[in-house]
Amino acid sequence: MQTETFVPWQPADADIAVVERMLNLVRSHLGVEVAWASTLTPDQQTIWSATGEVAAMEIPIGEALDGRGSYCARVLAGVIPAAIPDARLHPVTRDLPVTRELHLGSYAGVPWRGPDGAVAGMVCAVSRQPDPSLDEQALRYMALIADVISDHMSSPLAVQRHAAASVRRIVQGVLDAQSVRMVFQPIMRIKDGAMLGYEALARFDPNDFAGPDKAFAAASRCGLGVPLELLALRQALWRLPDLPPDGWLAVNLSAEALLDPHVRDILLLHAEHRLVIEVTEHTQVGDYEQLGEALARLRQAGVRLSVDDAGAGYASLQHILRLRPDLIKLDMSLVRGVDTDPVKAALARSLAGFAAQIGAELVAEGIETESELACLIDIGVTYGQGYHLGKPAELC
Repeated sequence: MQTETFVPWQPADADIAVVERMLNLVRSHLGVEVAWASTLTPDQQTIWSATGEVAAMEIPIGEALDGRGSYCARVLAGVIPAAIPDARLHPVTRDLPVTRELHLGSYAGVPWRGPDGAVAGMVCAVSRQPDPSLDEQALRYMALIADVISDHMSSPLAVQRHAAASVRRIVQGVLDAQSVRMVFQPIMRIKDGAMLGYEALARFDPNDFAGPDKAFAAASRCGLGVPLELLALRQALWRLPDLPPDGWLAVNLSAEALLDPHVRDILLLHAEHRLVIEVTEHTQVGDYEQLGEALARLRQAGVRLSVDDAGAGYASLQHILRLRPDLIKLDMSLVRGVDTDPVKAALARSLAGFAAQIGAELVAEGIETESELACLIDIGVTYGQGYHLGKPAELC
């Protein structure tokens, strides 16, 4: 018999509440002690919702179990029937460790399916005692309930919640494991190549996020943006002793993070280390006056302010006008090809003049060729960073 294919599925809390009501119908109609819904992969089974005598039967909710040893996997593979009235007499189940571990006297299980129609898990009914009533009629009723669960979990809203819950779990896993790796890209005075400082850049496991921008955007969407930024900040500041003592360290923080008192306190503790805050666009600025007040104490303590991505959009120009930064970073989209595009060169020259008039320095991002570097020097750009000057790397 062909084995069903499996797709992983992680329900959100709102969906668990709906499924619990369905499971209570199973228990009430069949008279079983416990009904559960699980997800299955080829190797694991996770019971994510269960009702009834859960504690008495020691049902492990939310714990990833060895799926290969489960009744459910054997049902789907055709090794055992979907209904087993007496688990201790059946020639296969009587010797399985899970029979003893979960005190299984009787069992019935039917699959439920994800949005793509593939098996996502099982709906099961179990008791500690044998139950002769677990027959084909009981399975038909359970199949109806499983269809309702499948329809609910495949609805657009449930799929959206599932995606959000999955992302939140990934971000929370990064936070729990503190698995943010920091690399540091040099910032130089481009006319003579003098090293002035480093920008700290976060890196993540590519199996979790395609890039740091995706990671911080995902964290922001699921309400974990500030904790993730705080973790990256701590990881960056932890490497301060390894940086040249006369160089600055630039750290990226959103407006939302800068309004958090814990973030500001940590920055104040390290203010004497020539910190530069680069205001990112992970979140929009809702109140520039409030943000300005939050930054005032930091700037008084010696922390300098940089605005990222100048020339790339409206938000960065608003940051410049409202926050009056010490450094303005020319977006790499304007730096790339500045030596061959007279329009880009004209805009870069205008921003260099603007920066000089407000007492700020212009930093060109993404310099990749000697020709771009020479053009930027001629334009009057002071500082620069990019692969031509130095790639982001871990500190030795």
